[in-house]
Amino acid sequence: MADAQATENVQAKEEKKKQKKAKIVLTKGKRKTSVARAVIKEGHGKIMINSKSLSTYEPEDIRLFILEPLLIADKMNKYDIAINVQGGGVWSQAEACRQAIAKGLVAFDASLKPKFLSYDRSLLVADPRRNEPHKPSRSKQGPRRHKQRSKR
Repeated sequence: MADAQATENVQAKEEKKKQKKAKIVLTKGKRKTSVARAVIKEGHGKIMINSKSLSTYEPEDIRLFILEPLLIADKMNKYDIAINVQGGGVWSQAEACRQAIAKGLVAFDASLKPKFLSYDRSLLVADPRRNEPHKPSRSKQGPRRHKQRSKR
């Protein structure tokens, strides 16, 4: 009897721990040479990019662009998001952040996937385009530039 009660107590404690433990999702978004790694957990809507609050992120159109997945999903103040983004320019970093957020929201709620895909496929699928490497002997001019030829 005592053994049965002890095992029940242990099982009950384990279940309480599981319930207390918040679900955390790690996702990655890519665009050109930018890579954004996001940690998403349930919270109060705090969004940090490279340890800075999104509200201090400038210009405003980039800030709104990053928030698009949350606005589409209508879950503005439900998740705390911490993003670390490296490489590329300002816009490609913003697109990488946007993709990481969208992938994380889909991990929490799979019913959002068709909504995101119908709005903009790049929210969930990385763009495979890369710039073409320069060819030898004309590396300054670009990958396809040739010397001008005279017709006559």
